[in-house]
Amino acid sequence: MGQPLRVGIVGVGAISGAYLSTFERLEAVRLVAVADLDAARASAVAEAQGVRALTVDELTTDPEVDLVLNLTIPAAHAEVALKAIAGGKAVYGEKPLAATLQDADAIIEAGRAAGVRVGCAPDTVLGTGVQTARKAIDDGAIGTPVAATATMMTPGHERWHPNPDFYYQPGGGPLLDMGPYYVTALVTLLGPVESVVGAASHTRATRVIGSGPRAGETVPVDVDTHVTGVLRHESGALSTLVMSFDSVATRSSRIEVHGQTGSLVVPDPNGFDGDVELHELGGEWRTLEPSAGYRDAARGYGIADLATTPVGEAARANGDLAYHVLDIMTSLLAAADSGSTVKVESRCERPSAVPLSAAPR
Repeated sequence: MGQPLRVGIVGVGAISGAYLSTFERLEAVRLVAVADLDAARASAVAEAQGVRALTVDELTTDPEVDLVLNLTIPAAHAEVALKAIAGGKAVYGEKPLAATLQDADAIIEAGRAAGVRVGCAPDTVLGTGVQTARKAIDDGAIGTPVAATATMMTPGHERWHPNPDFYYQPGGGPLLDMGPYYVTALVTLLGPVESVVGAASHTRATRVIGSGPRAGETVPVDVDTHVTGVLRHESGALSTLVMSFDSVATRSSRIEVHGQTGSLVVPDPNGFDGDVELHELGGEWRTLEPSAGYRDAARGYGIADLATTPVGEAARANGDLAYHVLDIMTSLLAAADSGSTVKVESRCERPSAVPLSAAPR
C-alpha cells in the first residue's frame, strides 16, 4: 500500500463523529486537519484527534491536505466543494452532492477541469447489505428484475434533532435528506433511471423541536414533507418510492426488489449490513449469507474506496453517481409540481460490484 490519503474535514458537527471513528481503523486514509465555523468546536475536535484546527480557507489550500471531506449543511456543500477544488484538492461530501442541480453541475465541471476526484456519500451501498442483494440479482436469483419498492416513513427529525432547521429548508425535506440512501441503492441494484413521475404534499407550516436546549421552539417548513413517485430505470424496471416526514410508522420493507422468478427484501440502505431475504418462485423466504460488500463497513469507507481506486478508474461512491441521484430526486420534485413525466437528463455508470472483503487497503 502507498501513503494514506490525507484528509481535512470541514464541518465537525454531529455526523463527523461517525467518520472520525471509522478513520481510526482505516489504513487508506489519515486525518490531518479540521475546520468549522465554530472555531472552539474545531479546536476541541482537533485536540482530541491530535490534528490541526484551521479556518476553512486555510484547510482548502493547505499543502498537507489531499482531500477535503465536506460535512457542512446542504446549502454550503457547493461553496466548500468549489473552494477545495480551486485549492487543487479532491473532495468528498455528505449527501446530497449539492442543494441544487445547478450547484452540483458546477462541482462536477470544476472537478473535471481541475483534474481532481469528486466523491459523495452515501457509501452505505458498499456494505454487505446492498452488495449481497446486488450479487443475488446479478447472479439471476430473481430472474429479470421487474419492479422495486423503497419506503421511508417517519414523523420528522425535529423530534430528536436539537437543530433540525435545515431539514425543512431548500435542500432538505425527506427526499433530499433520506432519498439519497434509497435512490443510490436502487441505482446500484437496478441501474440508472431515465424518467420519473410523482406527487408531493406539504402538510404543516411549522415544526416543533422536541429535544435539546431549543425544545419547544418552532421552525418554518419550506419544503414538501411527503413525496412519492415512480422511477423508470433504463432496464425497464419500475421503482416506487415513498419518502415521508408526515407519518408515524410503517411495516413495509425499506426496499424490496421483484423479478420474474423471485423477490428480495433488502436491508435499511441507511446502514451497511443487515439481512437480505430471498423468496424464489415455488419456495419460501430464506436469509442469504453475506456474499459481497465490505465487511463491518461504516461511514468513511467510500473515501477509503476512492483512495485505493487506481487513477483513471471511477471510485464507487463517485460524483457522477451522486449527480445522477440528485438529478433523479430534483426531477421527481419537478414531476410532482407539474403533474407530468419528467425525463432524467443525466446518466451514470452503475458502480462496480464490491467483492466480499475487508476494508479497502
